[in-house]
Amino acid sequence: VERIDASLASLLLYTYPALVFGGAVALRREAATRRRAGALALASGGALLVLAGAGTGALDPVGVALALGAAVAYAVYILVADRVVGRIDPILFSALVISAAAASVGAFTVATGGPELGGVTPGGWAAVVGVALISTVLPVAAFLVGLERVGPSTASIVSTAEPVVTVGLAMLVFGERLTPVQAAGGMLVVAAVVLLNARLARRRDPARALA
Repeated sequence: VERIDASLASLLLYTYPALVFGGAVALRREAATRRRAGALALASGGALLVLAGAGTGALDPVGVALALGAAVAYAVYILVADRVVGRIDPILFSALVISAAAASVGAFTVATGGPELGGVTPGGWAAVVGVALISTVLPVAAFLVGLERVGPSTASIVSTAEPVVTVGLAMLVFGERLTPVQAAGGMLVVAAVVLLNARLARRRDPARALA
């Protein structure tokens, strides 16, 4: 985001559901069903419209490569995590992932002369706690629990709702307005989630009938 617009960086990052889907199929962990492929197309197109509706700046090759590299890294992480959560409790796994991230970022901060804690207000500390718990611990744990239940492709496709939620919160908190293009994109993402959930509901019905 230091080299390209945040919206463009997010757009490139959200190529990861397609990478996860392709990886899961290539590794023979999931089948390339029409429903899942259709949901991927809807979600990817919707995320594209939501992010592109905000506008993008000039392309910087290094910035583009870094954003795509982040997408590849995230896709690999999800595919690896899919194997791990089957052997380790997802809450414990979340604690290990977050603790390792805190240790590495903390070490980097100290090595670069930080942290700078002077003048931090109580509101600032509250914001830090909120980012740590609400924006990090809770979503990481929820994603890994969901990953164990629905698999990597479905979890990745459903997570494309993130830019829609971001735009919605920006409207609520900062008074921003959703463009028609972004509204259309949000509807596509929601449609993808509904399509996937309908499939999951149909799978659960036979079990309920037997119960």
